[in-house]
Parts: sequence; C-alpha cells; structure tokens
Amino acid sequence: MDAASDIDQTRPVLIAGPTASGKSALAMAIARAQGGVIVNADALQVYENWRILSARPDAADEAALPHRLYGHVGAREAYSAGHWLREVADLLDGSDRLIIVGGTGLYFTALTEGLAEIPTTPPAIRAEADRLRAGQGIDALLKGIDVATRARIDTQNPMRVQRAWEVQQATGRGLAAWQDTTPPPVLPISACTALLVEADKDWLNARIARRFDAMLAAGALEEVRANLVQWDPRLPSMKAIGAPELVAHLRGEISLDTARDAATTATRQYAKRQRSWFRARMRGWQRIAAETL
Repeated sequence: MDAASDIDQTRPVLIAGPTASGKSALAMAIARAQGGVIVNADALQVYENWRILSARPDAADEAALPHRLYGHVGAREAYSAGHWLREVADLLDGSDRLIIVGGTGLYFTALTEGLAEIPTTPPAIRAEADRLRAGQGIDALLKGIDVATRARIDTQNPMRVQRAWEVQQATGRGLAAWQDTTPPPVLPISACTALLVEADKDWLNARIARRFDAMLAAGALEEVRANLVQWDPRLPSMKAIGAPELVAHLRGEISLDTARDAATTATRQYAKRQRSWFRARMRGWQRIAAETL
C-alpha cells in the first residue's frame, strides 16, 4: 500500500487490526509520508508500566514521530473508554491531523458510533463482581445480565461480562439500554479514513510466536519482575497478555518454556476475539491485507 498516494491527507485516519498484524508500522509509514500525530487506541498501551509486553512503540519511534496517549496512565489509575474518548476529542480540537491506531475495538466504536455516559460503578458492586467471578466464573455473572445485553457483548470476554453485570447492578438498566441512548459520535466514519488490517490466521499465529520471543529477548521478563511489587491481577493495567504467565514463572510455579507457550496461546486467543469483533462491528471499514504491508 502506498500510504502517500492512497490516503486522503486532509482527513483523520483510523487503523484497527489484531495484535501483531503490523498496524503500528502502517501508522508510522503514513505519518512519515504525510505528517500527522499517531494516537494510541490500545487499552494496555496507555499504561506506563508496560512497554515491551504491550508492544508499545519504543523510545526511538516515539522520538522520531509525534505520539500521543502512550504510557501516560499510572498502573493504579482508573482509565476507561470514556477517559480515552475525552482525550481524543481534545486532540481532534487541535490543528494536527490524527492517525489513530490500535486493537481495542471498543475504543473505535466509542469514537465512531458514540459512547453512553454510564455512571461509575460503586466499589462495593465492583468487589462483589470480583468475588463472583473469582469463585464461580463468568457464568455466574452472565445470569445477572439481561437478554438484550447478553446478545450484544462478547460473552467469552470476562472483562466485558463483568462490566455488563456491574452496570446492571449499579443502575438497574442493562448495558444494551444504555447503549441505545448513546449520544452522537465524536468522529463519524464518514469524516475519516477507516482502515482495518486483516491477517490470515496461520500467518498471524507465526508472527505472534516470533514477536513474543522478541519480547523476551528485549527484556519482557525484567519488565514483569519490575511489576511484581505492585502486582494485582484485578487491576486493568495488569491484563497485559503474557504477564500472568511470566509472573508464575518468576514465582517458581512454571518453567520459562511453559510460560512462553501459555502466553503465545493466550495471545492467539486474544487475536481471535479481536478478529471476531472487527468482523461484526467494522463492516464499513476499508480492508487491508496484513501480508501486503
């Protein structure tokens, strides 16, 4: 793809795709050819405590081209799609052309379809959700979610299920009902160039394995060791794929080879969920084959 000639330079660009598909490289190619500010749309890359495991751009890339919303949130700070959307809206009000790239589908749908203003979950309800999920699994939470919401969310994603349960308990309304009263989008699809990077499963799985090996070589184990002092698997910041497995290795529970294999499998499963979301929610986006980038 010729970024300089194929993309309208006057419009913001959105680039979504599964993990390890090459979307960040595409964003940087566009920024180099046309200018613009690269904006993160990945829920883990916002946190300061993960650079390697979250596949955040390295310091050299961040120095070479303007990047925003990367590594700017503390590990114990609250951060949600609503926080992200407000920060992106502020950036859109500026003079820079934005190239928004990431793999968090919820961020993109919030941006292009709107986001319901749902009240914050009280700590007591969050604690009850944590207790149920830890003791009985997500099936216990699914029983407390209305039919319309269950039909709309990814019921295999524990975080999404827990969020829907918390909303139902805290507000007395299902998440689907809140979504149906969503305000207008900050950036409609019609006002930007929306690109979806698609990848063949086998091609992507091989890339995922190679990338995790590269992460280990780059110091992922040391990065996890630095996070042990504040390790709390309940925190959103601790959901970096591969972190639980490497924590288990550092605690002497499993070998490094076992941790590597488990982390690679978890990454492949995450990529599968991403592809399912993109197929269902991004039908109007322009498709780009990852293998051609």
